[in-house]
Amino acid sequence: MERIRERLTAALAPRDLRVVDESHKHVGHAGARDGRGHFAVTIVSAAFEGQRPLERHRQVYAALGDLMQTDIHALSMQAYAPSEILQ
Repeated sequence: MERIRERLTAALAPRDLRVVDESHKHVGHAGARDGRGHFAVTIVSAAFEGQRPLERHRQVYAALGDLMQTDIHALSMQAYAPSEILQ
């Protein structure tokens, strides 16, 4: 999880970032057998202002890079611009 946080922080300078390891929910799942994890990410970043959800997801995947092949089997995400968050 720390590597996920580091990469997202370096690439997207989030105002808020939450990473949750949900691998325990997927024990026995085919994707869990190779040791890669299931994670949920909630991220708020100014980098997402004016972008559609697909563009935001692409930025997150690009920031994670090779972790998507080596450490992460599944990733659910919620990506917001600061203007979308209630104050």
